[in-house]
Amino acid sequence: MAAEGLQTAASAPVVTHQAVDKKHKEMGIFRMVTSVVTLIVGGGVWTFTGDMAASGANTGAVLTAWAIAAVGYFCLMMCFYGLSRLRPELEGGIYSYASAGFGEFAGFNSAWGYWISAILCTVSFSALLFGAFSYFFPVFGEGNNVPSIIGASVIVWGYTLLVSRGIKDATAVNAVVTLSKMVPLFVVIVSIIFLQRFDPEIFMQNFWGEEGGLPFGDQVMGAVTTTAWVFLGIEGACAMSGRAKKPSDVGKATIISFCSVLALYLVVSILGMGILPREQLAELSNPSLAGIMEAAVGPWGAVLINCGVILSLLGAMLGYTVLTSEVPFEAARLGVFTKSFAVTNKKGAPVRTLVISALVVEAFFVLMVLSEGTYQFFYVLSLGLILIPYFLSSLFFLKLSVTSQDLFKGKLSGPVAKWVVCGIIGVAFSLFLVYATGIEYVVLMSLLFLPGVVVYAIGKRQRNQPCFQLLRDKLILAFIIVLAVVSALLLATGTVVL
Repeated sequence: MAAEGLQTAASAPVVTHQAVDKKHKEMGIFRMVTSVVTLIVGGGVWTFTGDMAASGANTGAVLTAWAIAAVGYFCLMMCFYGLSRLRPELEGGIYSYASAGFGEFAGFNSAWGYWISAILCTVSFSALLFGAFSYFFPVFGEGNNVPSIIGASVIVWGYTLLVSRGIKDATAVNAVVTLSKMVPLFVVIVSIIFLQRFDPEIFMQNFWGEEGGLPFGDQVMGAVTTTAWVFLGIEGACAMSGRAKKPSDVGKATIISFCSVLALYLVVSILGMGILPREQLAELSNPSLAGIMEAAVGPWGAVLINCGVILSLLGAMLGYTVLTSEVPFEAARLGVFTKSFAVTNKKGAPVRTLVISALVVEAFFVLMVLSEGTYQFFYVLSLGLILIPYFLSSLFFLKLSVTSQDLFKGKLSGPVAKWVVCGIIGVAFSLFLVYATGIEYVVLMSLLFLPGVVVYAIGKRQRNQPCFQLLRDKLILAFIIVLAVVSALLLATGTVVL
């Protein structure tokens, strides 16, 4: 690309930033909602019934897990909504909230974790996408072999080219894909209900399960991780808030997206539990909803669902291409990622960030082939990484609700105590999910944060700024290093097996 077509946002005058930002604030509430729904309704809706059954969870435990996830994510959502109203100037979303609350290094780690999490979502989705393709073309196997990676690479670089033409073009395509992929899901719901394939007897048999199964608490823990995974992306409006036409649209888009997706998930989950016994649900291959529909209406149901999965994941991967470019771009624009991440083209698209993100995705593709990693492995790791930004954002909101209550007047309705409770639950839920992911994923997460320290140090040096001078930054750095060393030792000695 011609040199004159590029500009480094971090080194340009502040006035230029503002002009460019204003010019490219292209996302109205409809496009923002469809973009967030596309981020959320990716692979999970097609697989969560089988994943929960495979974890040993019966219907009673599944509904309990949905209740926990609904309350926890609602409070997290309200934290993001509240922050978008209280601090609308923080257009970096996930990064800005952590940085404003706990300093630049904490903010960097929040953005880093969110970025790597989004990249792992792309990797996970690619495995499920080509697993669905294998229903029609067996050469793709489980979606994690060499032909699958070649196909996924074509999609990733194609989307990189599309998004480089501008966020507006990408979100317009995303809106169409979002509306289109909802059709198979509504066909599932209508077919099961109106063809009377839902069996109340099977549903009740699945409710508490067989004697001698997993304890109820273990069933709930197994299901909660899956419910947490399928809500990832709910904060997407905040992450893309710098592109919103109106700051008020950010919070509205978050609430509309959450309520719509929660209703959809509950209906699909309940209906699936009335088609097959839990033991048979647990044995279904991904996407498990295809097996459920085949049992309910015949082979055409499996064909429909696999087509829906393909369409859904093509949309989700486009959404995450946008997301993986926006997060490091905003962080670089604000001065903590290296300057390379802040370069844009004439369309305002962060081209270098797009290319860097695509290259990191390719590295994880290679790892997936070598390790024979599955869709579930990468999505749990992605979930674990995003919990750090969730925790820091909700903790910042809790901090504001306790120390800056005057800020709430005229911006958020109701007593401040209500918002304090949302902050407390949001923080507690984030920590609970870290525990629920398991020790092996915490080990891997700590190793993935270590390279970020190098990127942060290089970025600060490029701007001739000191780093790790504050005590809190030194403590965070020490924690990351110690945890990474301990994790490496656990892996080397075989104490933790992946």
